[in-house]
Amino acid sequence: MSKFEKVLKRLKTKPKDFSFTELQRLLQGFGYIEQQGAGSRVMFVNDRIQHKIKLHKPHPENILKRYQIDLVIEELKRKELL
Repeated sequence: MSKFEKVLKRLKTKPKDFSFTELQRLLQGFGYIEQQGAGSRVMFVNDRIQHKIKLHKPHPENILKRYQIDLVIEELKRKELL
C-alpha cells in the first residue's frame, strides 16, 4: 500500500489527529496545487477537474478540525474522487 493510499484510508476514518501535512500529501496525490491566501487561508486548486477547496490552515497546531475533515471528504465525494 502506497503512502497516498494509507493517508486516504486514514482520512476516511475521520481521525481526530489528521494533520494539515497529511492533507497536503493527499490532495497533491489527487492533482491539487496549494495556493496561499491572506493570513491563514489556503486554497487547493485542481485545474484538470476545475475544482477548488478552500480552508484555513490550522494554528498553532497542525491538526485539522472535524468540520475541515468533513468538508474535504464532502468535496472529494462531490467530484467523485472518493
